[in-house]
Amino acid sequence: MNKIRILSDNLANQIAAGEVVDRPASVIKELIENSIDAGATRISIEIELGGRRLMKLSDNGEGMTRDDAILAFERHATSKIRNLEDLGRIATLGFRGEALASIASVAKVELTTKIEEDLAATLVQIDGGRLIDVKDAARATGTTIAVRDLFFNTPARRKFMRSEATENYHITSIVQHYTLAHPAIAFTLTNNGREVLQVSPAKDLRERAFQVFGAGLLESLLPVTGGREYTANVSGYVSAPRERRTNRDSQYFFVNNRFVRDKTIAGGLLEGFRSVLPHGVYPVAFLFVDVPLEEVDVNVHPAKTEVRFRRSEAVKDAIAEAIRNALASAGIVAQAEAYSEANDERSVSAVAVGSVEQFSNVDQAKMYFGFDPDGPIAEWPERPDQTMGRSHEQATPGLAPPTDLPDLLDSDDLSFAYEGTQNAPEDNVNEEAPESSGRLLAETKIEGLGSFPPINSAEKFTRTADVQNISGHTVRPIAQLHDSFIIAVDDEGLLLIDQHVAHERILFDKYKARETGRTIESQNLLLPETLDLSPAQSEAFQLVEDQLAEVGFDVMKLSGRTIAIKSIPTDLPAAEAKNLLAEILDNIDLEKRGAGKSTLRDDIAASLACKAAVKINMRLTQEKMQWLMDRLLLTSSPTTCPHGRPVILRLTMKDIERGFHRT
Repeated sequence: MNKIRILSDNLANQIAAGEVVDRPASVIKELIENSIDAGATRISIEIELGGRRLMKLSDNGEGMTRDDAILAFERHATSKIRNLEDLGRIATLGFRGEALASIASVAKVELTTKIEEDLAATLVQIDGGRLIDVKDAARATGTTIAVRDLFFNTPARRKFMRSEATENYHITSIVQHYTLAHPAIAFTLTNNGREVLQVSPAKDLRERAFQVFGAGLLESLLPVTGGREYTANVSGYVSAPRERRTNRDSQYFFVNNRFVRDKTIAGGLLEGFRSVLPHGVYPVAFLFVDVPLEEVDVNVHPAKTEVRFRRSEAVKDAIAEAIRNALASAGIVAQAEAYSEANDERSVSAVAVGSVEQFSNVDQAKMYFGFDPDGPIAEWPERPDQTMGRSHEQATPGLAPPTDLPDLLDSDDLSFAYEGTQNAPEDNVNEEAPESSGRLLAETKIEGLGSFPPINSAEKFTRTADVQNISGHTVRPIAQLHDSFIIAVDDEGLLLIDQHVAHERILFDKYKARETGRTIESQNLLLPETLDLSPAQSEAFQLVEDQLAEVGFDVMKLSGRTIAIKSIPTDLPAAEAKNLLAEILDNIDLEKRGAGKSTLRDDIAASLACKAAVKINMRLTQEKMQWLMDRLLLTSSPTTCPHGRPVILRLTMKDIERGFHRT
């Protein structure tokens, strides 16, 4: 008996559906693309129960004839390509001819369509891949397609669907992407009878961004225009450095108006912001890359969310160049490059960082820093009983001493938050960033002394410290390296502690303890901060509203998609409240990772700890360093931060002796 068999069309379609349709949002994506290809200027979407019960899309596109409406559900039936040459120059969003056949094989589908010349519309009904009925219907020119009971005939697939709220979030996110890609098209999204998104035709991307995200984000956007002929034309917007995120979820990339997730574009964006933002911090971006059709292959992924550029490095360089020009026009890149060159060359002269004189006007300085660098800065409270910090003469060589910081140490907490540093780098411990208070950073060379010859690196001896080898020892800090790392010693040898992630671990455990004890410590804002949510953020807000209250946020929903932040956790700088809340809502994708509410609270606590923790490039007194070390050893995991990065590196006495060939 033969082992090899040809699969039935229905089974083949269901297998294809596994590649094309992985959740309701995938169905919405395919249907929207078909409507755009049909020339629609108005698209209306209705969903029920997260798309599980119903997904219905109506448009005013050109519609289909009866014969085409029936053929559209056949596998690999398409009007977009006819030969191999067409495959190399794809200008449409849908072209593979798999989407409708795949969707119809795992759902109950009803298609009503009409072209302008026909007197009556055509109604096609398909149930799990089987054609049920074809008949006349009443409808204006265009197409309506209703998809009901997704995965009703594949229970194994249906059980992998997530909660209604999570599926709503993904659907809203997809619709949001296409509203940005096509500002001239009117979109409406209705969820269980409630209007989630409604945008009228806009004249350009900026107006559409205002419709979707509100005025708050719009004020921080810088226009991007540029590129290279025959390689890539780049347009769109990027955010000024003060509007940043700790993930890439607020970056929207489009290639020839096709929504994509692409490493080349992301790399060009990152390169454009090099030396402007620290590592681990990302700008908001809406980037449109137009390339010649023969220069890009869009047929590399079943869901068509990835592309391959013929000259990827050239495209990346064009994107980076366009972004650098945009930042230069705002007076931002020149400042960042001046700092970078001074930092690299280790020159004798001091480099003024943060001075308004480096910008053409005060408004540009405000856009870069998020406040007026030459305006009044809040004075530190005097603590005459705790003034044992290092003197200027004891400062680490290579950096001019900053203004002395009073010791804010108390019995319960260590507060490092102060006004004027909300843009200090948070996650990157390898890059020195300009301090926002307008201080001078000086690089000094000692006259008459030469540099060391090449020295053996201790990298092979350095290792991440184990908890059991730390907790039982007395750790004594002895110095601070580049105002970012604490050098300490214990019985085993030398320790190097990342001060930011150490404090992050302390605060994370503190917030976790609050949740267990149900104690909430908040500070009321003098004036509530209002935040205009995007449609996707609005859906995410409903997921986490209760959890936000548990970690100290008091947030009230106003009209539409606007919320008001009335109080925030006590350790969080007020200037960071809006950014942190936006990041939390942008990063909500919990059930996709199989997480529950406890993990959600952990994520919120980790984000909060990262924002409130002491930053790099910040001088600490001996007492503060000792407090950090003592508290760190009492945490649940002293050697790793909440995001999994190491906190402590160790160089044992044996390693040191081996490095000097004493063993």
